[in-house]
Amino acid sequence: MPPRPSPHAFTGPLSAGLLLCLTVLPTGCSPTGTAGPGDSAATAASRAARTPSWAGGLPAVPAAALPAEARATLALVDRGGPFPYAEDGSVFGNFERELPGHARGYYHEYTVRTPGERDRGARRIVTGRHGEIFYTDDHYNSFKAVLR
Repeated sequence: MPPRPSPHAFTGPLSAGLLLCLTVLPTGCSPTGTAGPGDSAATAASRAARTPSWAGGLPAVPAAALPAEARATLALVDRGGPFPYAEDGSVFGNFERELPGHARGYYHEYTVRTPGERDRGARRIVTGRHGEIFYTDDHYNSFKAVLR
């Protein structure tokens, strides 16, 4: 009489697939190689697929993840104002060259209120002529492309 397989033995195609999944999942995988610390492969791949070419390699953030004041400024931009500061809508010169290069007049900036600040603060939304949106919270030292 042949020996009976253990009821706990893994055999057959289903078991092989389960074993493969258990081996691959803990290590993660990313077809783009963009997984960062704490990112799942799916998150990294989704972010890479959603980051538009106009972002110029800048990190991207969904509009919903911006501070409430930045979302309020975006709503004002969408409506065409009125804006709370005279400087809102003025040409952004991109002198720091943090944004992709374009001719002067391509970008315009808008103040994002900062609670507790007496002046305009450091936060801005910068828009491009073709609908690009960027956010900075450190007065133009760094930007994130805003995804809508």
